[in-house]
Amino acid sequence: MTTEHATHPTATHVAALPGSITPALLRRLTALVAAAPDAVRVTTSAPYTGVPLADLPVSTPGDVENAFARARVAQKSWAATPIAERKRILLRYHDLVLARQDEALDLMQAENGKTRRDAFLEVVDIGIVSRYYARNAAKYLGPKRRRGAIPLLTHTTELRHPKGVVTVVSPWNYPLSMAAGDTIAALMAGNAVVQKPDTQTALTALWSMDLMYEAGLPRDVWQMVIGRGSSIGDPLMDNADYMMFTGSTASGRKIASNAGRRLIGASLELGGKNPMIVLDDADIEKAAEGAVAACFPSAGQLCVSIERLYVAESIRDEFVAAFTTRAQKLTIGAAYDYSMDVGSLTTPAQLKTVTEHVDDAVAKGATVLAGGRARPDLGPLFYEPTILTDVTPDMTLYDHETFGPVVSIYTYRDAEEAVTLANATSYGLNASVWSRNGARGRAVAARVHAGTVNVNEAFAAAWGSVDAPMGGMGDSGLGRRHGADGLLKYTEPQTIAHQRIQGFTPPARIGPETWAALLTGALKLLKTAGVR
Repeated sequence: MTTEHATHPTATHVAALPGSITPALLRRLTALVAAAPDAVRVTTSAPYTGVPLADLPVSTPGDVENAFARARVAQKSWAATPIAERKRILLRYHDLVLARQDEALDLMQAENGKTRRDAFLEVVDIGIVSRYYARNAAKYLGPKRRRGAIPLLTHTTELRHPKGVVTVVSPWNYPLSMAAGDTIAALMAGNAVVQKPDTQTALTALWSMDLMYEAGLPRDVWQMVIGRGSSIGDPLMDNADYMMFTGSTASGRKIASNAGRRLIGASLELGGKNPMIVLDDADIEKAAEGAVAACFPSAGQLCVSIERLYVAESIRDEFVAAFTTRAQKLTIGAAYDYSMDVGSLTTPAQLKTVTEHVDDAVAKGATVLAGGRARPDLGPLFYEPTILTDVTPDMTLYDHETFGPVVSIYTYRDAEEAVTLANATSYGLNASVWSRNGARGRAVAARVHAGTVNVNEAFAAAWGSVDAPMGGMGDSGLGRRHGADGLLKYTEPQTIAHQRIQGFTPPARIGPETWAALLTGALKLLKTAGVR
């Protein structure tokens, strides 16, 4: 059964394209696509209104091959570029992104349909990531002395070499963060990049690449191709020295299989059905506010957003009332300013999925506490922030990722049950735990099967801690972005061991049996002395 919609989020009507998206800007960006002058074109639409937005050239498999050929030439000189010079370029890029952020915000909103405040977080993210890798790459990539096989006699050094040309396949939901964030680390490690952004949000990705050129990156070190995976996916995989993919778990499995066939590395950030646990000692008002921030940013089209909410029985009613009230007060609509709380979904396919998931749940007995309907009066792809209870395992959204502004609330008896319920999924990307007791919250978080877990925060604390690795467990992916892992995955480690004076072969005047006894004694002595 469903409850009556007592109130709906405040609505405003759609806005026209901002003045910064000029024909000159569109021509400049689309000219950056690696495609022939007479290429077939594809037109994208603005989610807010459905009106045509970009007219993009489509790359052929031959265009992809040519891009890789140019990238291989450019990569050799780029790899020889001192890290200090790469750092200078990246810090200049950092400044350009911040200075020209209004262009990026307009493009993200026009292509993706998110609110300006959600788009701004992508600008912040790229600022943090670019500064972090610019300032730390020398430490991570520089030669490192390692302990030798024989103390004092073996001089051992670890070197890091770039993989070569990296393929980056980036999604539509975070068009700046996902397009630039992974590329920054690959470039800083000395690689060239051939990237396929999602066609829907290609302008934002092209804008980012254009700014990197302006910052000083040599041409051909970073290139972009446009097209369907069914058309250009094979050359993107077959020419790659490493694959970085963000997208669905189904596609990730295929990429992992193909990477294994070619014996190249792959990093995959895939789907999630992320849980939030509200412990019985949580600050209810703060947790309710945190749940809004966890479930509805970018209209729920965020890999690390929360879709499952577990609340202690003792505080269930109070929490649900506080959360529902906040959700019903959110402003939903289109505006190229900071006035909206929730924007549009991005594609008709995503609206279809969200609608089907909610309708299926309602038909099978779920209760709608807030939202639960599309808003065509605002624009073609708007859907209200939706809260459901009484969700059961026979409903599609119980364990399938919705990727929209929809969350289901469940109750539990004790923390042990909460952890069990949170872990009852094949996914393991992100989670959130709320408690007044930080030590207790961290202890519960450590038991949740997820690559990142935030205590008294939704996802931004872990995501923004770029010195720490971020990625998924289980069906949520392989590999990590951020931190040392996010840079070193784009490199090949090499060990150089220089043996001096005496090695493991016995000298001419010592027999093998005597030599074995001497080495045995030496090993015992080293262990006694505490040598590592």
